[in-house]
Parts: sequence; structure tokens; C-alpha cells
Amino acid sequence: MIVVVVIVGLLTGASPHPPPDSVVLRRVPRGGIQPEAVRDSAGRIHLLYFSGEPSAGDLHYVRSSDDGATFTKPLRVNSEAGSAIATGTIRGGQLALGRGGRPHVAWNGSGKAGVTGPRDDTTGRAGAQMFYSRLNPEGTAFEPQRGLIQRTLNLDGGGAIAADTTGNVYVAWHGDDGRSAVRGEASRIVWLARSSNNGRTFHPEIPVWKQSTGTCGCCALELFADGRHVSVMYRAAGGGTERDVYFLASSDGARTFRGARIHPWKVNACPMTSMAFARSGSRLLGAWETEGKIFLSELDPRQPRAVRIVEPAASPAPMKHPRIAVSSKREVLVVWAEGTGWSRGGSAAWQVFDAKGQRTGVNGRAPGVPVWSFPAAVPGRDGRFVVFY
Repeated sequence: MIVVVVIVGLLTGASPHPPPDSVVLRRVPRGGIQPEAVRDSAGRIHLLYFSGEPSAGDLHYVRSSDDGATFTKPLRVNSEAGSAIATGTIRGGQLALGRGGRPHVAWNGSGKAGVTGPRDDTTGRAGAQMFYSRLNPEGTAFEPQRGLIQRTLNLDGGGAIAADTTGNVYVAWHGDDGRSAVRGEASRIVWLARSSNNGRTFHPEIPVWKQSTGTCGCCALELFADGRHVSVMYRAAGGGTERDVYFLASSDGARTFRGARIHPWKVNACPMTSMAFARSGSRLLGAWETEGKIFLSELDPRQPRAVRIVEPAASPAPMKHPRIAVSSKREVLVVWAEGTGWSRGGSAAWQVFDAKGQRTGVNGRAPGVPVWSFPAAVPGRDGRFVVFY
């Protein structure tokens, strides 16, 4: 039970110095921001990043076979130039690998996008569209982008994508129900569109969970898929101040979900947070931000519940946008952005835990995270971790 062991290590202390080679730092190619990284079964790293004007830029995809030392020539993901957005940090592109290792990408459309979401009859305005594309079978270009929103209004906070090896692709986001006249964070719902043919077509979006928790309008959610098991984390907005983290789990391919609150936070603000999932053997890990700190837990989809919540590290600066990676040596890396904020860059920071759950040293840090960005991490080929920032 590696996650439980990690948690014990978090509480029992750390060795004084980290191994100097436990983390390999890589800059995002071509000065890009908002990296999303996934390693496939062949050991190749797939990397998605944003470039251009933050309010209306482009997403690019590259691949590396040498742990990020070199990359393939970038492919632009969005077929309509300037239809992606980085402003706010949590609305950018999301990457998943599906059947046959095929890359799938979803993103919150920018104000420059020609295709919008449905028009809101109560305001007369059309919101942003949730776009999707996938790499073509030849691996030479991404297919023309498609809008997945049919019913949802007022998309914000971006979305999330997950895929499995059997051809299921899931895209989730949150927004108002176009069939209801009620508007506001307290009534926002998490929605999900599902494809069973590796992204060729998608079913219309459906509400994930009908409990009245609301959804934090400018916070990201996260999605994870493993066969018929699909998991969601999102931040609620009950009463305007109850910004609690909820964990939802499905065992029937995202047709029905069970859910529970796993971490409370009372704040009368929209904190613009994001979350992360990772698999460690048979265990599911989750990480999120609350009150400027990063929290880590094993998540039990059967209940659902957080097995035990801990802080993986302490920091004098605000901690945001966690990511998790698990190495072949059963080590766990938690990486996050530190000191970033609205129109403000910061540093990449991380903590590595050994296979026995002991900290391998104090937090690692590297300055230079650009405005609107964050770090990403994957396990390296040699048991180390690769961090992109």
C-alpha cells in the first residue's frame, strides 16, 4: 500500500538532503507555458503547451524519446488560430492518451474562437465553447477542432479530459444548465461528454452529479479514467463561501456517480485552484490546493472517500496547481507552482518520497515559472522524475 506508506513518511520526518539527481528539470519548448505531460507505455513523453497571446493563443503538441532532452517538431492542436486561452491559468489545454496511445486534447475556447457555446436566453449572450481534437491516424496533424457543448451555458474554469485503452474518452467541465433559468455559482453543475469510439463521436453532455453543491466558477476540475472506473474532483460553491473539494467516483463508465466532500474550505472568493490524479499500482492518488497549501491523499472510489489527507510539504509562499508522478521505483513526486498569482509568475517546487515513504530531503525549488503557468511532471526512464516548467 504505497500511498499509505507515503503518508506515514510525511508524518515521520525526512532525511536532510535530497539526492542531487532525483529530479531532472526541463524548460517547456519554445518558451511555452502551461505544460501537460504524459508518459506512454513505450517510455515516450507526450507534451502539450500553450504559446501566444494569453487571451487568444495556440496549443502545441510535441513528443520526446529521451526524457525531454529533445522533442519532435511541434504540431498545432487547435485548427482555428487563437482559439485557446491561458489567462487565469486554469482554462488551458488538457491532454490524455487513449487506445493505441493516441493523444486527445480538450480546452476552454477563447473569445476569438468562431464557434461559441449555446446562447443564454436570460442574458442574450453566448459563452465559450469546450473544444476537442485528437491526433490523426498518421500522426502528422490534429483533426479539426470540435465543440462538445450542446446544453451547457457560461463555461469557465476550463475542463478536463481522460481516456482509457479500450476506446473510451471523457471530457468534463462545469457550467449552468441551459434548460433552467437559474444562474450563478451555487447552481453550476459538473457536466461530462463521453465517447466510446476513441473520440470519433461524443454523446451529448450529461450532469455528472445532481447534488446541490454548486461549482466554483473559476476553479478547474480533474478527471481520471481506468476502464469502467471514472473519477472526478471539483471545488464546490455552496452558499457562495463553501469552497469544499468533492470526490466523485463511477464504476459503470461514467453513467452514474457516487460522491462525497473530502476537504472543506470556507472563503468568500473564487480562488482559481486546480487538482491532480495519479495511479500508484492499484491505488488512486489525489492532490489539491486549499488555503494556499497543497494536500495529498489516497482516494477510495468505493466509498468514495479520502483515506487520509496530509500536507506533503510546507512553504513560506502560496502553493498552487499540484501535479503527481509515480516512478518505476515506487517513489512519489508532488510538484506545484509557488508564489504565482494573477499576472504573476513564480517558482516550481517539489518533494520526492522514497519507496518507504520517507522524504528524500527538503523541498526542491527552481525559479522561472512564467506568468499564467505551472510545472508538470512525469517519471523518467531511469527511475528519476522529469519536471517541465
